[in-house]
Amino acid sequence: MQVLKFGGSSVASAPNISRVLELAEAAARQQPTVVIVSALGGVTDALIRAGRLAAAADAGYREQLRELEQRHLAVVRELLPLAGQSGVLSFVKTHCNELEGLCQGVFALGELSARTLDRLVSYGELLSSQVVAAGLAARGTAHQWLDSRQLIRTDARYGHATVDFATTNAQIQAAVSGAEVALYVAPGFVAAAPDGSTTTLGRGGSDYTAAIFAGALGASRLEIWTDVSGMMTADPRLVRAARPIPRISYQEAMELSHFGAKVLYPPTIQPVMQRDIPLWIKNTFAPEDAGTLVEVAAPASPAIVRGLSSIGPVALLRLEGSGMVGIPGFSRRLFAALAQEQINVILITQSSSEHSISVAVRAADAPRARRAADAEFAPEIGVGRLDPLYCEDELAIVALVGEQMKNHPGISGRLFGALGQNGVNIRAIAQGSSEKNISTVIRQHDVRKAINVLHETFFEATTRQVNVVIAGTGNVGGKLLEQLARQQPWLREKLRLNLRVVGLANSRQFVLDEEGLDLTSWQPALAAGQPLNLPALTEQLLALNLRNTVFVDVTASADVAQVYAGLLARSVAVVACNKVAASSEYENYARLKALAQEFNTHFLFETNVGAGLPVIGTLGDLLRSGDEVQRLEAVLSGTLNFVFNNYDGLRPFAEVVRQAQAEGYTEPDPRLDLTGVDVARKILILAREAGYPLQISEVNNQPFLPPACLEGDVPAFYEQLALHEPHFRALYDAAAARGEKLRFVASLTDGRARVGLQALPPSHDLYSLQGKDNAVLFYTNRYPEQPLVIKGAGAGAEVTASGVFADVLRAVQS
Repeated sequence: MQVLKFGGSSVASAPNISRVLELAEAAARQQPTVVIVSALGGVTDALIRAGRLAAAADAGYREQLRELEQRHLAVVRELLPLAGQSGVLSFVKTHCNELEGLCQGVFALGELSARTLDRLVSYGELLSSQVVAAGLAARGTAHQWLDSRQLIRTDARYGHATVDFATTNAQIQAAVSGAEVALYVAPGFVAAAPDGSTTTLGRGGSDYTAAIFAGALGASRLEIWTDVSGMMTADPRLVRAARPIPRISYQEAMELSHFGAKVLYPPTIQPVMQRDIPLWIKNTFAPEDAGTLVEVAAPASPAIVRGLSSIGPVALLRLEGSGMVGIPGFSRRLFAALAQEQINVILITQSSSEHSISVAVRAADAPRARRAADAEFAPEIGVGRLDPLYCEDELAIVALVGEQMKNHPGISGRLFGALGQNGVNIRAIAQGSSEKNISTVIRQHDVRKAINVLHETFFEATTRQVNVVIAGTGNVGGKLLEQLARQQPWLREKLRLNLRVVGLANSRQFVLDEEGLDLTSWQPALAAGQPLNLPALTEQLLALNLRNTVFVDVTASADVAQVYAGLLARSVAVVACNKVAASSEYENYARLKALAQEFNTHFLFETNVGAGLPVIGTLGDLLRSGDEVQRLEAVLSGTLNFVFNNYDGLRPFAEVVRQAQAEGYTEPDPRLDLTGVDVARKILILAREAGYPLQISEVNNQPFLPPACLEGDVPAFYEQLALHEPHFRALYDAAAARGEKLRFVASLTDGRARVGLQALPPSHDLYSLQGKDNAVLFYTNRYPEQPLVIKGAGAGAEVTASGVFADVLRAVQS
């Protein structure tokens, strides 16, 4: 004997029921089979609505009932041949008339008792099971319809009746034994009290009915047929990469079901678990799929963790106060008060100091729970021994489940680390002594991100999704997008990173797309985006709440730099090519660094100094390994180095500067480079990274431009450069006469920073720099005389973009 249960989605329409009939017949050809049927999808909820409308004296219940009647009649007409419809249509009409009479009584009394509601909702399964039986009859399949109300005996606790298994088992066995048919059909969910009145088995009652039959008959297997191919590693509506779990233990299945896995209802498992009956979860719409086998001892899972589930919304109730310490009975009184209100406690956690106890309940139960607890502890609250019950809502529980977790250290650490890196704050934690379950209470808003992060951590060793938002699509930003597009396949194959650009912004528009933008044709998407509004951009980005998010700033905008703090505080990593933040007031720089540390994320700005050269990273490595910087000398402007390498007195200085701007080496306003302001910012950033709390005003900047060159706009600047050609020629001639070269040098010595034009002899390490190269000389305790030198191209869109790219990877891999 085997038992098959078909859920509401499996019998939601005539084509679906036809599929059920085929599966039932195929099963019965193998061995005697009992088929348990749920109501047509959505019918139970509709019946409850009709009853409540009637109790509220709302005549709208009649329309609800008419829709239900028409739906069932339409299914019968589509499912059955014309010759077989009459009796079934009459059955449906008769029972729908009974339903209407029942609701009329509720309407007249203005009251819907639990007993009446049980009778009302029972019609869903009674109708659907008779339609399925009629379908079998129309196909000529021998079968017998069983009335579960005559077989399953319960107490009179309407809505959540308790089964009398001794009586029930005997009645089921008597009904099936000696029968001549191989196929039985029975309604799920319904039962009867000792006086014969209809009761129901509560949430998931049809699954429970199937398990009751299977246990009573000692079935060889129980199959739960639904619309998914088994229990999944996570909710597939939240996690696209979720996959079926081939085999799972009863205990693991109960844990996952308790915390929201809706494929299975926990009480379902008890009757079959006690008899060691295997339970299969199968997909009505993909019967060839293997599904999930639930058994007493499932084989070890290669992933250690068996599955993830979540339940919400929940509320976290906290009872605390000094009056609890050392006094027994507080927990008992709290749970008794909640039980009196029939409130189910989902999770419990208590501080080791006995100063507080927290419980999680369904959000809908929170107001009643609060009133009950405050009433129970009113005497202690009145004298200040306890605080009034504190309630925190808009929360959810995410549970990690697996029997193997108890044999593997570090699971909790990986869980907490993965959530922490993505800004998911844990409000409460519970772990049973069996170590099969680690439950965390988090914000409801964070559930999707948390489940995806944990699924990546424990099930997806192949890839990790990274979501990037880029502000600035100009010269450097454009090159960065090209590099990202080109490297996406390599990143997936070599680094197991699925890097998606989910947002772009320029000075006019921005676009966000949770699914990721096509990097081969991003321009039209950005052009069709929203008008740029930085608060709106950050608000929408944070609302998406995507995991592993990196915000990349390749602008020179102070306004964009203002959004860093809000992003870091939500654990969004920031990669800045923009030097504004790191060279701003020291207090702001320090605050951003502190926020990154506090919220377990990254604030990276390697390209602020030396474009793609590893200057800041190397300085950090030196300091972290215990070295100390004694002094530092550097050429930090690719623009100025290009200018002085190309200026030989034969061409005007202004012409060389124009060339540098045309080739993309200068800022949009070349004066930022030629006045030394940009270099001053860079040495300031290095000084701060070396541990010196300097302000930009403390950097000694010795300009070489005549003051008149700084007046007016950019065209006026070039005019003044031309007028002051003798000044620049004199600087060059003086250095050349001594065999020296002009270099704009930045230095840091004993915490004092200086930038200015210097004439360097051939023996100096910075003398031979070519083109737009930068170089940094680190003199440290380990490199006191022969410096550690970092040298290479320090300007250009391609190398700068590559440095930003490297920071992005650093942000998601460390």
